[in-house]
Amino acid sequence: MARLPLTLACWNYDRTSALADGRIRPDGIDLTVLALPVEETFFRMIRHREFDAAEMSLSTYVLSLFEPDPPFVAIPIFPSRAFRHSCIYVHAASGIDKPADLAGKRIGCPEYQLTACVWIRGTMADEFGVPAASATYVVGGQEQPGRLEKLMLDLPPHIRLERIDAGDTLAAMLTDGRIDALYTPRMPSTFRSGNSAVRRLFDDFFAVERDYFRRTNIFPIMHVVVIRRDVYERNRWVAQALYKAFCEAQRLTYSDLAETAALKVMLPWLTAHLEATRRDMGENFWPYGLDGNQATLTTFLRYSHEQGLARRPLEARDLFAPETLEAFRI
Repeated sequence: MARLPLTLACWNYDRTSALADGRIRPDGIDLTVLALPVEETFFRMIRHREFDAAEMSLSTYVLSLFEPDPPFVAIPIFPSRAFRHSCIYVHAASGIDKPADLAGKRIGCPEYQLTACVWIRGTMADEFGVPAASATYVVGGQEQPGRLEKLMLDLPPHIRLERIDAGDTLAAMLTDGRIDALYTPRMPSTFRSGNSAVRRLFDDFFAVERDYFRRTNIFPIMHVVVIRRDVYERNRWVAQALYKAFCEAQRLTYSDLAETAALKVMLPWLTAHLEATRRDMGENFWPYGLDGNQATLTTFLRYSHEQGLARRPLEARDLFAPETLEAFRI
């Protein structure tokens, strides 16, 4: 019987490599994996629906559910997760020394709806008493001029948004102080180059993020995997087939990380990192599925609604193909 040909656009993560190289083959599917940078994948999938399935920004996916005909359905696979305290950069002369100092400031965001920015604004509100509406957000290209929001936004009036000039970039504006801070998942070039005008808000972000997890049990989800809805509706079994394959690929990665005879990842103290992570976060420290992620997803959905993005509150179950939320038992 012929296998169903599908394309999947996803970055080349360790946890997806077994899908890309064919060690794991989804049931009934002939999968072509395109290893593309996340910004390219998101842009092409949102604007042109180019792929059958793709990695997708959690925030963008949530907003797509409010379209008249939602174009995607997600499976509870989370190829990208990250703590984001390390992703707050400030101009050295801005007077920002602690989170409370962000109130009333001009803060750059490559896109207002960017998942990382939603998490940062929500965390600043919950943890440090800095409401999202207390700042002005300046949006546009971080390193290249001309970046636009991938989706049209209809924000409430209490959210103050400004677009940067057509030829400008947020990295340059942060360096010369025209913005006070920058929320971004991608390290700005002006910080990476060692420019003394740009620094992190949290110098010891590792300790801050570990403490955050210990108190909240939240490991922020950045991306989900979506299937184009027309593909899903023609072949509902595809959702479960892809879900199972992603889970199996991740199991291989867990095994690779635990290999001590010869390290498979170029980190000299990988074994120490892994043991510390397991002590802090448990054996399954990067969980897939709805179980184990309910609180994290519920928190994000609350942030999305509070920040004027989601038009109404959603439940975590609303996000995913129902076939992936239960399994048979013997």
